Amino acid sequence: MQNKRFDKVQFKKEVKDNVKVLYRKTIDEATPQQVFQAVAYAVKDVIIDNWLNTQETFKKEDPKTVYYMSMEFLMGRALGNNLINLTAYQEVKEALDEMGFDLNVIEDQEPDAALGNGGLGRLAACFLDSLATLGYSAYGCGIRYRYGMFKQEIRDGYQIEVPDNWLKNGNPFELRRPEYAKEVKFGGYVKVEHDPATGRNNFIQEGYQSVMAIPYDMPIVGYGNGVVNTLRIWDAEAIDTFQLDSFDKGDYKKAVEQENLAKNIVEVLYPNDNHYAGKELRLKQQYFFISASIQAAVAKYKKAHSDIHKLYEKVTFQMNDTHPTVAVAELMRILMDEEGLTWEEAWEVTTKTCAYTNHTIMAEALEKWPIELFSRLLPRIYQIIEEINRRFLIEINEKYPGNQEKVKKMAIIYDGQIKMAHMAIVGGYSVNGVARLHTEILEKQELKDFYEMMPEKFNNKTNGITQRRFLLHGNPLLADWVTAHIGKEWITDLSQIKKLELYADDKKAQAEFMNIKYQNKVRLAKYILEHNNIEIDPRSIFDVQVKRLHEYKRQLMNILHVMYLYNKIKEHPDMEFYPRTFIFGAKAAAGYKRAKLTIKLINSVADVINNDASIEGKLKVVFIEDYRVSNAEWIFAAADVSEQISTASKEASGTGNMKFMLNGAPTLGTMDGANVEIVEEVGEENAFIFGLSADEVINFEKNGGYDPNYYFNTDQEIRQVLMSLINGTFSNDTEMFRDIYDSLLNTNSSDRADTYFILADFKSYAQAQEKVEAAYRDEEKWARMAMLNVARSGKFTSDRTIQQYVDDIWHLDRVKVK
Repeated sequence: MQNKRFDKVQFKKEVKDNVKVLYRKTIDEATPQQVFQAVAYAVKDVIIDNWLNTQETFKKEDPKTVYYMSMEFLMGRALGNNLINLTAYQEVKEALDEMGFDLNVIEDQEPDAALGNGGLGRLAACFLDSLATLGYSAYGCGIRYRYGMFKQEIRDGYQIEVPDNWLKNGNPFELRRPEYAKEVKFGGYVKVEHDPATGRNNFIQEGYQSVMAIPYDMPIVGYGNGVVNTLRIWDAEAIDTFQLDSFDKGDYKKAVEQENLAKNIVEVLYPNDNHYAGKELRLKQQYFFISASIQAAVAKYKKAHSDIHKLYEKVTFQMNDTHPTVAVAELMRILMDEEGLTWEEAWEVTTKTCAYTNHTIMAEALEKWPIELFSRLLPRIYQIIEEINRRFLIEINEKYPGNQEKVKKMAIIYDGQIKMAHMAIVGGYSVNGVARLHTEILEKQELKDFYEMMPEKFNNKTNGITQRRFLLHGNPLLADWVTAHIGKEWITDLSQIKKLELYADDKKAQAEFMNIKYQNKVRLAKYILEHNNIEIDPRSIFDVQVKRLHEYKRQLMNILHVMYLYNKIKEHPDMEFYPRTFIFGAKAAAGYKRAKLTIKLINSVADVINNDASIEGKLKVVFIEDYRVSNAEWIFAAADVSEQISTASKEASGTGNMKFMLNGAPTLGTMDGANVEIVEEVGEENAFIFGLSADEVINFEKNGGYDPNYYFNTDQEIRQVLMSLINGTFSNDTEMFRDIYDSLLNTNSSDRADTYFILADFKSYAQAQEKVEAAYRDEEKWARMAMLNVARSGKFTSDRTIQQYVDDIWHLDRVKVK
């Protein structure tokens, strides 16, 4: 493999030996799962040599390290990605072929690591890939969830959450590192002791419960460069696993209390927090991995450096959204209570070490904690936040004397709540948005007061994706075709893909490109037949929306439009209509009722349409169960149309839009998030843009919204679609979708109707869809559009994003591993 010539004979021997040692079997007796484990351990063997080598190089060169703090890392499967980045994929495939195994089948034995859910977690995974490939020292820091969020099953059209037991066969790529365990404390009270010798007050937490955080390290392999960084995910273990004295006294509950505390912290990703116990557990999770990660980072720094005042010269903590922002106060605690720094010294170090990425425009998603809960669970951390807030209020009053409005908008603690985003901004040296439009909205709207007071902290870093997973691994046919035409530099320098523009008008190249798309559609159609038992036509337009299910992402508008098309075909059976397959994939958070009802609606509409022989297969609807990274790769490769239809001003960036673009699917979308920059790159003539602008949406919102009833009353087609929600067309129970109907028209509620402007944008969306059909009918035009999307996707690599973080925020040193 990498760094030495791949030895096929040696590799086969290792796989056979691993089967023998792990399972006491010969290779012929092994199950596919056992062969996967054996192959994974053979690959890990090579990785560990590179890992050790990388750590030695880092020790020698002492580069600055970024600790990327994230509640989620949506890594996808590791085997294929590791082989790609070791540049050994083809050789291993051939070796396994000779042994009678298909690498695709072996890869299928690996579950997706259940460490994340949506775009935030996938972005973190792409960033780790790019950091290693570019040769920067980095740790990803998160939680080793036992069950992740959940595995989604669709039963009778409903989402059912079942545990995702991804660790049941073990994770061959992880290493347990108990020697780096850290204690994390919850609850109790803070005792203050005055030390006359130093004149300082010492703060000691007593009466607490605590757990041990045990790190598990997973290798992050850089592409072709010998660099292996680390994803460190923390598991929780009880300090006294079983209190025998309690058990002997008959207090069975207390006997296992410690164990349960530990178990609960790492059980699931983002427990349902629409009740108090869920909120408390979520805060515990956040503090748990942050405290453990910062303790470990400080300890690592101190091994090689004596002056803790210079921590920021070698360490930076990047907080991925508001979930990890308790890092500001935890670093202060460690610097003052454990390292003996004064408040001023600790504050200087902290504000040069912590940086914050904001991933959301929506105020409700910026985390706030009730003081009562926070102060009880994290008493010392709460004291520190109180003091940060007190000092910050003095600054506000100096700059804006007597301005209570500023205090109300900017205070970290206000109205019984702690505002974590405010603490991250005040306590860090950088605040970045994740697309140009998103950052502008933060500066002008959501965080305007902070931007006016400290503009130097604000900057934009438009998100990106790794082409190594989403083209090289996910779409090998297209990847090989690209390499054949322009060479393989694009794998580590995606700007090179621009060279494909030369072929956009070449008839032969167009035919080859469209044939690859067709083969990818056949592959996905086969998957859908196996998993959904629905037969779809690979010659139809594959119109795809796959992403987390949230009302602002407007999967509802998409399915309402499908209902609208169905009505048209029923009324005009002879109308010209190019066959369409609408493909959805999404998980809804377990407690998010309306999102879950939207999934039921999509499946109910699919049942009716897919079983209506009278429309002659012109329309098909598919909901792909348990959407995740591994099936996403196939979906992106097969898509013709990329649905990016969020309400303008609501999507921070989106990265699915980039994955579709890279795989040759033009964007059908609003001018929101990174869509704005995609359209800039590809040209408006190579995308389908519709709907209100961000400014128009924000203006409507300032003036109390808009009246959806106007559209309902004046547009018969819209009225017909909405009535079919409650007239039995898609369910015998006419009340089943009443909540969706009410949310759009608000017939019996004091809430505002249609807060996501679905009816306002509906007709514009339907017209854009007509343009899609017209463009698709012109084969040459469509091939050219699709090819230009690929050719102009260079900007949207996570390699570019990471380099910008390095240049503007982190200032890391690039390392070459020999």
